[in-house]
Amino acid sequence: MVFDFLRRGAAADVPEQKASATGPVVAYQTSGRVAWSPRDAVSLTRVGFCGNPVGFRSVKLIAEAAAALPLVVQDAAQRFDSHPVIDLLAQPNGAQGRAELLEALYAQLLLSGNAYVEAVGGDAGLPMELHVLRSDRMSVVPGADGWPVAFEYAVGGRKHRFDASGSAVPICHIRNFHPQDDHYGFSPLQAAAMAMDVHNAASRWSKALLDNAARPSGAIIYRGAEGQGKLSEDQYDRLVNEMESHHQGARNAGRPMLLEGGLDWKPMGFSPSDMEFQKTKESAAREIALAFGVPPMLIGIQGDATYANYQEAHRAFYRLTVLPLATRVTAALAVWLSRFSGERVEVRPDLDQVPALAGERDAQWQRVSRAEFLSDAEKRRLLGLPGEASDG
Repeated sequence: MVFDFLRRGAAADVPEQKASATGPVVAYQTSGRVAWSPRDAVSLTRVGFCGNPVGFRSVKLIAEAAAALPLVVQDAAQRFDSHPVIDLLAQPNGAQGRAELLEALYAQLLLSGNAYVEAVGGDAGLPMELHVLRSDRMSVVPGADGWPVAFEYAVGGRKHRFDASGSAVPICHIRNFHPQDDHYGFSPLQAAAMAMDVHNAASRWSKALLDNAARPSGAIIYRGAEGQGKLSEDQYDRLVNEMESHHQGARNAGRPMLLEGGLDWKPMGFSPSDMEFQKTKESAAREIALAFGVPPMLIGIQGDATYANYQEAHRAFYRLTVLPLATRVTAALAVWLSRFSGERVEVRPDLDQVPALAGERDAQWQRVSRAEFLSDAEKRRLLGLPGEASDG
């Protein structure tokens, strides 16, 4: 427990290392448990990302936009054109480039609220490679004082333990704010879980309508001789089989129905509640997009007039969602990498190369350049550029 240090003798309760730190880890595909709307990370990812188009598009839109942002590496005095950190981020490992690594990193953070980056090699400096690890396989091992002492990566019954007691920890853990958890972050999927349940249920309802000629077609009423109103078992089974074989499904839509004596067809239309069902689905889609910070207009959700036009929605998406996420993640990576090299550098998005913010940046450059009461060093700091600390 996090607060076990309040008990006497807690120093003896340090978790025991039970897994080899050098054992290979083999990945296996598992189907997961079957449950209705569970809230664990694996099930939320399956339901909210793999099985929901709004959640999928929201995550992809944010992760791809954030990964495509141009990055700059600088310190207090200069912006580097060539630097080991630039080379490491440009080719983090043999299988991924910068965009692929960062897209996986941002997606893990959005899906689970946690993102883990592993440093490989580089005992006397920067790591040789960087790898993004799956968040659902990683667990934090707290020490007696509540702070993490290790990370365990578990796959297929095997565990790999990463020691987190030194200054240069091989795992960089980036997490969202969680008000009720000391070690794990809060995922937007958790906030949107109820809306995703509604949206997925509406999709299943629509699919059921398609399986029944795309509308509640009607009812067959039997009026037999001398007021008899009940079919025999054989007649009933035959009628059901004919309906399922010849009058259900999309390929049978509009097919005429031949009724024998005593059978009458009564058409049925949509009820007012059925007509409102589509609006409920659209409302759930907007709530999912809202949880991720994506303007509904950008993912094709109709009926939202919050933004005057698409350009305003695009700019707001970058300003309110993409840039805060990218700035926080790259800053955490920079601090983590500096512990390996001993050189403090800053990694940040280059705002001057973001097309969606071109108008804002041009206006800011003009305002700063016209401020004659500011020195050149002060103007550079206002624009986020490196420069001398003094005004000389």
